[in-house]
Amino acid sequence: MSRKTWLITGASSGLGKALAEHVLAHGDQVVATASSTKATTELAARYPETAMAVKLDVTDPADRVAAVRATEERFGGIDILVNNAAIDFIGALEEQEESDYRRLFEVNFFGAVALTRAVLPVMRAQRSGVIVNVSSMDGLASLPANGYYSASKFALEGFTEALWQEIEPLGLHAMIVQPGSFRTGIENRTRASGEAIEDYSATAGAFRAMMTQLTPEMFPGDPERAAEAIHDAVAGQKLPHWVVLGSDAQRRIGVKLDQLRTEFEAGEKVALSTDFPGAAANAVL
Repeated sequence: MSRKTWLITGASSGLGKALAEHVLAHGDQVVATASSTKATTELAARYPETAMAVKLDVTDPADRVAAVRATEERFGGIDILVNNAAIDFIGALEEQEESDYRRLFEVNFFGAVALTRAVLPVMRAQRSGVIVNVSSMDGLASLPANGYYSASKFALEGFTEALWQEIEPLGLHAMIVQPGSFRTGIENRTRASGEAIEDYSATAGAFRAMMTQLTPEMFPGDPERAAEAIHDAVAGQKLPHWVVLGSDAQRRIGVKLDQLRTEFEAGEKVALSTDFPGAAANAVL
């Protein structure tokens, strides 16, 4: 079996690092990217034949072009792109600073979109390739104080769902990964944005307070097991569109789906009442 080439963003820590290490241990090739190359260079040094560390700030157009070019030059193509890089700020929607939530969208959504667009010509020429977009349980079930992060992941999910419908006829595939709380050290990288507003003390304020008391034991997810699950999903005969990772993600997404189904069914009469009479038979979608 020929080696696959993976381009992984956010590979210096957490899930991205665990995935890069797992893929390399199983014989594939990895271009491990991050805005700082200290950790990825150490990883690449352990796998000099199959790994390469590349500096990539996903918000930088020049970095994106250089990363794709370097991958093609070293390994001849790109088989799997994993858009994993992400940042988070917490706070009520009214509290957070505009500069912070715009930066969050630039990394979590627009960076992933731009890198996907950069690799699609390579994959279309190959008539093969997989785009793995790492969302979150928050990409389907939002929480107070994490609304902008959730919104960026909701956007990524909508983008990916349209993407797979466009590229599957070409022999390509796209999937969404929805992790729960994993022990990636994200609690040390997440910070509050803006000044707290007293009126939100029971909602966003409670979430802010909880973030100051987190310990690794409160995160049930194991990044190494998640890496194995992602690798298995990509390597399987029938590739899924959604991959839920973690017991908390399975629970929270399940609750959201139940709520949506309940309100969807309760609103059926209203939905049907708003058509022109007899127009449903001619609907284009």
